[in-house]
Amino acid sequence: MNKDALIKECSECKLKQESKKQLCHVCITQKTIRGKWKLVIIWLLRDDRKRFSQLERMIPDITQSYLTRQLRELEQSGLVKRKIYNVIPPKVEYSLTEKGNSFLEVMEVMEEWGQKYLQEILSEV
Repeated sequence: MNKDALIKECSECKLKQESKKQLCHVCITQKTIRGKWKLVIIWLLRDDRKRFSQLERMIPDITQSYLTRQLRELEQSGLVKRKIYNVIPPKVEYSLTEKGNSFLEVMEVMEEWGQKYLQEILSEV
C-alpha cells in the first residue's frame, strides 16, 4: 500500500477517536503487511537478496501476477527494494531495505510465538 492510500484509508477510518488512539499503530502495521504472502516474502529475503524466479520457486502456491503485486506493494511501503541489472536476459533482484530489516525483529518474535503455539497444539493431540 502506498503512503497516499494509507493516509487516505486512515483518515476515513470509522473508529471512535479513543479507539483510534489505541489501535492506529497496530492498524497501520496490519495494513502495511496485509496480503497472503507478504510476511513469507519478507522472511525469505531476511538472509539475502533473491531473484523473482527464486521467490517463485520458494513459494510454489503463488501465482506470478500475485507475487509481482505483493513485491510492488512491499516496495511501495519501503520494506523491499528492487534492483534491475542492465543485462540480457533481464535480471532483477529483491532485498530488504533498512526499514524491512527493522521489521525482522517483529518477525522473529512472531516465529518464537508460532513455535510455542505449535508445541502447545501438538502436546494436546
